[in-house]
Amino acid sequence: MNQKKSHITVTDLTMAYGDFVVMRDLNFTINRGDIFIIMGGSGCGKSTLMRHMVGLKQPAKGQVLYGDVSFWAAGPKEKEGLKRRFGILYQSGALWSSMTLSENVALPLEQYTKLSRKQIREQVSLKLALVGLAGFEEFYPSEISGGMCKRAGLARAMALDPEVLFFDEPSAGLDPVSAKRLDDLILELRDSLGATVVIVTHELASIFAIGSNSVFLDTETRTMIATGDPNVLLRDSRDPKVQIFLRRGETGEK
Repeated sequence: MNQKKSHITVTDLTMAYGDFVVMRDLNFTINRGDIFIIMGGSGCGKSTLMRHMVGLKQPAKGQVLYGDVSFWAAGPKEKEGLKRRFGILYQSGALWSSMTLSENVALPLEQYTKLSRKQIREQVSLKLALVGLAGFEEFYPSEISGGMCKRAGLARAMALDPEVLFFDEPSAGLDPVSAKRLDDLILELRDSLGATVVIVTHELASIFAIGSNSVFLDTETRTMIATGDPNVLLRDSRDPKVQIFLRRGETGEK
């Protein structure tokens, strides 16, 4: 096995809305090829952290580094270049309802590449096939299931062959079988594309099935209280909050 190489480094990050501090002193590293889980209780700032990482919200303090480049210290052109390396799947899938799946996936290729129409069609067909939607190119979002919409959103997130895929609650609204299929797909795509994956989720099944690294955000202390492989945290962490969160399925807690 090759030695792990850091891909994203968060240092001394403080997130705030005005004078209200959401989280402070966040420090963690995401390695290349990780499936990194951002976890914690409701309202702890999981999605807010993801927005800081993808450039949608500037931190009150601290840095987000991609390799050795600090995103928030970079100039506009360099920031735009970094953003092109991201693929993002939002909680709802965020597909344009008036566009077919093919048109949805083609949109970033039309906006950000100089590919011909034929090349774009080929790329769209490939990406939809990768997520198990070959033959659904001309369907509209309203004509397919919620799980299929999530997969179509994933195909669009992959359109520009990103280095990092970000998912915000990808299993939200899915039944357990569809959620398991999405987890399996995320693993397959990570392995085949060599991408780093960052996921905001509170779903224990997904956390343990696909997570290789994580950060745990604590609402009460407004900082992180654990980082590492979720399965190792389950076994070794002595923090009662981490144990309660990770073992809630054993007692039927939600």
